[in-house]
Amino acid sequence: MTDSLFDDLPSLLCFARVVETGSFTRAAERLGLAKSVVSKRVALLEERVGEPLLLRTTRQVTVTSAGSRIYPHARSMTEHAVRATEGATSTQGTLRVSAPVTLSQMWLAEPLRDFLARRPETRVELLLNDRLVDLVEERVDLALRITKLKDSNLLARRLASTAIDICGSPTYLAEHGRPERPEDLARHNCLRYALLRADHEWRLYRAGRRLDLGVQGNLETTNGTMLREAAIAGLGLAILPRFMTVPAVSSGQLERVLEDFAPPPIGIYAVRAGRRSPSPLLAELTEALAQAFRRQPWAVKTR
Repeated sequence: MTDSLFDDLPSLLCFARVVETGSFTRAAERLGLAKSVVSKRVALLEERVGEPLLLRTTRQVTVTSAGSRIYPHARSMTEHAVRATEGATSTQGTLRVSAPVTLSQMWLAEPLRDFLARRPETRVELLLNDRLVDLVEERVDLALRITKLKDSNLLARRLASTAIDICGSPTYLAEHGRPERPEDLARHNCLRYALLRADHEWRLYRAGRRLDLGVQGNLETTNGTMLREAAIAGLGLAILPRFMTVPAVSSGQLERVLEDFAPPPIGIYAVRAGRRSPSPLLAELTEALAQAFRRQPWAVKTR
């Protein structure tokens, strides 16, 4: 008997359940399999061992001496497999989450606090990064993204949508004038988010048609918070998701302009790899984030 025998977990599991129940029929019921499948699995195991493991009669199933030697190993291996599976799908454990920096800093602390209060045995590893991480390579269970999704191997759920604001400080607008038409942006300092192409960032529309604007600016940064703070400081105009601008607009630090020409709302997505259903813990966190985000003042209300 070689070590490869114990790699055949399905056969070992079927064998162990037959021994425990004393019946192929009852073992099949416990496993949710057809009786013929259980019988075939046990037969394959016996073929690999080279001798019978069970003696079958019309009334009972008896374990042979060879079966008695193998059963403790089969039971141990299947118990470990079951525990591993339960650990992966339970409502406790560690979740590795990747999220954009500014969204996390402004709006993630409270829903995480509430979620972890309900699940005190759960641990969240939160990775803040505005770049698109490889979920598989970096072992990320869930990623929050504010972008169109291109990877067909990822599953996404829209948590909420947020409007897009073009805004500047009252000081800047007083000094440089308030743009009334998209074409007016040509004479303004349009600040840039370096992780997006300019034509993808500064997208304005008239009558449903996208306008080709060659905006210019003297500041480019990879951080959304810095972009907003530069606009508050009066450096220029910025185009930002509303979840970033709500507090500053409410306090009068920023003013919205060109609202009739702004891009359509964008989605905030929870993204995960794989095609299986999420674990209960991951599903609960995703739902908690969806409910929390949709209550925020920046969320676009849907019918």
